Amino acid sequence: MTAKSTSAAPNLTIRHFDILVAPGFVLLELASLVDVLRVANRVCPSPPFTYTYRSLRGGPVASSSDAVVSTDPVPSHPKADYLFVIGNSDPDQPDLSLGRIVSDYTYRDAQVFLLAEAASRYIDEQGTDDLATHWENASFLQERGARFEAKLMIATENGPVVTCAGMGATADIALAVIGRHISGPAKMTVADILLHEQIRDFSSMQPFSGAKTTATGDGKLDHCIKLMQENIEDPLPIRQIVEDLKLSNRSLERKFKSVFGTTPNGFYREMRLAKANNLLMNTTLSVREIGMACGFPNGFSSVYKSFFGVTPFVMRRKKRQTAQR
Repeated sequence: MTAKSTSAAPNLTIRHFDILVAPGFVLLELASLVDVLRVANRVCPSPPFTYTYRSLRGGPVASSSDAVVSTDPVPSHPKADYLFVIGNSDPDQPDLSLGRIVSDYTYRDAQVFLLAEAASRYIDEQGTDDLATHWENASFLQERGARFEAKLMIATENGPVVTCAGMGATADIALAVIGRHISGPAKMTVADILLHEQIRDFSSMQPFSGAKTTATGDGKLDHCIKLMQENIEDPLPIRQIVEDLKLSNRSLERKFKSVFGTTPNGFYREMRLAKANNLLMNTTLSVREIGMACGFPNGFSSVYKSFFGVTPFVMRRKKRQTAQR
């Protein structure tokens, strides 16, 4: 693996991620974050995210599974929007004592995400029970005689610092972060491509607790989105959906407005357009075939242009030109 940055359209606000790894880092956590960013860049009309692999000293760093990444050193004046620190299997690893680096990033308005062992090290040094880490690390802190107990949600947000359980929950955290900068349907498309069935919010309990998780925290809303996802080619009327859910139109509208800031019809339309855009960018299907597959038997080009600003033909041409550079 090599450090990577991606290009993007000049008029788009780009969000940059610094990804800090320590020796013996957990490859699953790195891949969960990077693949969410990579797929988001693929499905969006213009790539909205860039990222750089970093370590304290730079150079190659090996994971616990012997995969190696090439890293740049942590800058003295960071400019990233986000810093993700990937944990490893050793809470005593010196490279996880990052108080000064966390301060350097937060001072410059970056949000810092500490995963698993990086989180437990931060909790141990800060001495607070308002933060989360992986349940194994929480047990480790207790065995050491810590006078506080770490939270067992998948993440806790304390101003600019977010501590996380890590491992498989990293994908949930990454999806939540990209959801701040791309539409809800685009985020759902990323999750679908990754076969990530349910997106947990930060307050979700870690699975060993037996808590049942949902994609949105609302069972009716989950069911509604599932119906929409299952009926892309032949969209269901909203009146049929509310009948199936045994809800009123107004109640469903309030749920969508609260969680996604849009209407059920608006969300459904964006979901279908997000799928259409993914097909446009990554398949050789004709524009007409794509429109039909996404529930737009007529007027697909004009609907696409009203949302993305250009016709599907222009977008596909721009994508090909970019790929040839």
